Amino acid sequence: MTESSKPSLNDIPVIPARCRLQWESAQAAHVLLYPEGMVKLSDSAAAILQLVNGKRSVAGIIGQLERDFPGVDLQADVLEFLDTAHQRGWIVMAARPASE
Repeated sequence: MTESSKPSLNDIPVIPARCRLQWESAQAAHVLLYPEGMVKLSDSAAAILQLVNGKRSVAGIIGQLERDFPGVDLQADVLEFLDTAHQRGWIVMAARPASE
């Protein structure tokens, strides 16, 4: 995936080592900490980022969320959030093995 391209269903997002997702009781929300600061996440953003593990594809994240929230088509919203997160450097896309 190039920096300018949007995430595809086969991409595998990763939270970079410089970032940390955690529950912040003072904020009563999940936050993403990074060297430049912190962002307070909405419940839906936190639900997406909690599934980012460097192994699960974008399609896998969408599938899990749609199992967790049945009857809702979440693909467009998840792709939009992951695109924004990628542009802001909150996630990167893992290199895919050469055999794929």
